[in-house]
Amino acid sequence: MYRRATSGGFIVVTTFLIVVVMALFTWVMYGMARQVYTMTDTMTEMNESLKGAVADAHVMAQYMGTMTDSMVRITMTMDTMTETIGSMDGAIGVMAGEIGTMDEAVGLMAGDIDRMEKGVTSMSGSIYGMNAAMNRMTMDVGRMGNAFSNPMSMMFPF
Repeated sequence: MYRRATSGGFIVVTTFLIVVVMALFTWVMYGMARQVYTMTDTMTEMNESLKGAVADAHVMAQYMGTMTDSMVRITMTMDTMTETIGSMDGAIGVMAGEIGTMDEAVGLMAGDIDRMEKGVTSMSGSIYGMNAAMNRMTMDVGRMGNAFSNPMSMMFPF
């Protein structure tokens, strides 16, 4: 066996097998190194993306601060608007009372107008009667003038 282990063919085959195993090991190590390089490159890109995300988050935080200030102003404006609407509601209540008073006054005025209409009708009748009396008086004054200018006409009216 010693002879076989020291023979040239055995050493060549053994050396060849060692070279093949080393080549396989080198190939595996190269593949692993390539995967580590890819992973490192991915992690570097991810770091850059995280930097961008942190910058975006910082800008978003500033916007959120501005939005918070705006929401505070909106809340204050809504409080003011609520107070104004409350005042307006009170004013509308007062106005409703005043409209009720005005409605009563219009009702009273309608009654007054109705009485005035009756008074105007009565006054119109009185004016008509006065007109008739003036007509008779005018006729009497005319007859009187006729009687003074022609006294004989009173004795013979035909």
